[in-house]
Amino acid sequence: VQLQASGGGSVHAGGSLRLSCAASDSILRFTLMGWYRQPPGKQREYVAMLTDGGSTNYAESLKGRFTISGDDRENIVYLQMNNLQPEDTAVYYCNAVLGRSNHWGQGTQVTVSS
Repeated sequence: VQLQASGGGSVHAGGSLRLSCAASDSILRFTLMGWYRQPPGKQREYVAMLTDGGSTNYAESLKGRFTISGDDRENIVYLQMNNLQPEDTAVYYCNAVLGRSNHWGQGTQVTVSS
């Protein structure tokens, strides 16, 4: 399984970005697909996930600003991020769980300036 994350960039506070995670296999195969992030000097933290049943879950602090969705025709999972703030600056990673296997994509940098 290969996951390719893209869509990061630099924005000002209040701006938006949409991250994409393209999977080498059907996203319907995965039990969970999600996004994590690692702010500078901090540990990786959970952002959001999408289950194979279509349910979503978010880190409490990000509810209302971030939206995760999937396109099972294109095998892409998106993370729409609105009203970005400097504290959202991080490397964002996509993740997929298949059985007992946990797969990670390379990160994509998001930088938010004030």
